[in-house]
Amino acid sequence: MPEPEGIARVRKAASDRGLEIEITQRPAANSLNEAAEILGIDPSGIVKTLVVKRSDDTYLFALIPGDRAISWPKLRAVVGVNKLQLPDQERALAATGYERGTIVPVGSTNDWPVYADADITGRRVAMGAGAHGYSMFVEADDLIAAYGATVADISQPLG
Repeated sequence: MPEPEGIARVRKAASDRGLEIEITQRPAANSLNEAAEILGIDPSGIVKTLVVKRSDDTYLFALIPGDRAISWPKLRAVVGVNKLQLPDQERALAATGYERGTIVPVGSTNDWPVYADADITGRRVAMGAGAHGYSMFVEADDLIAAYGATVADISQPLG
């Protein structure tokens, strides 16, 4: 059975940027904690990729550790804007080519700027892989370098 199209896009984009990745197929998970359990890692080892809309209808990616939440005030300050929001599912798909829950900067149909929370640096992390039921493992520092990501404190504790 061939891999889903999103996986092929991720593999090609990673290869084009010299980024070493490992893609693992896994059972579908209903939550980030369930995905972490399936993968045998701590929730902090999963990085959520959030596609964020600016007021001028451009987007950016925010990479947030799984055990933390995005801090809107911190992200707005780093980006230098007054307003950011999460787009609805249709806009997120149109902006990235990926369904919510599978979004990753690697292989996105648009090369939006990447902002990575400082807590993900220096570690191997799991992320979405462009299709449901798959995870991508990557060295966060290599991903940050390959995408010229801005690293900053852009998260806060959950809750």
